[in-house]
Amino acid sequence: MQSKNPDSGAEVSEWADGAHRNAIGLASVLGVTQEQYAGDPLTLLPGLQSYVDRLPLGEFEQPDWITLHTDLTSYLGDLLVHRRGAVWTKVDDQSSPAGYRYLIEARGLDGKTHRVEPFDVVMEEFENLPIEIARMIANAEAVLHLTPEIDEDALNESPPGDDFSIEDR
Repeated sequence: MQSKNPDSGAEVSEWADGAHRNAIGLASVLGVTQEQYAGDPLTLLPGLQSYVDRLPLGEFEQPDWITLHTDLTSYLGDLLVHRRGAVWTKVDDQSSPAGYRYLIEARGLDGKTHRVEPFDVVMEEFENLPIEIARMIANAEAVLHLTPEIDEDALNESPPGDDFSIEDR
């Protein structure tokens, strides 16, 4: 359910701006300029992956996890907004401690609007270590139906004139 609060638009805008500023700050720390990031947020992916690969996750305490979670959530949401035309939205949710959640919303390839909570996508990465930034992005894009569905049967068929199957590749 969409929030009925008249200030919700301003809150969402502030949230989106904060996520963007945090993602730009992260990019800057990892050697990607604001201009490079603005041109394509994926320019941050290699450096971010290298960074998380080197983190001593086994030594993390709660504040470390919170900071990493915030950074990855900001980046994921911001990337979806700037590369995929998604938007942040605030949704009432009484099961949430705050009573609401910030989600990313996008029109999928099926023409329907879909939502994903970047916070949950990042948490799923934490539960399936090692953290893979590309997988995290792909999972969010799949939930939003932004990528074509794979026809598994077609993958196993050889194109005309091709004498080997997908298994041979």
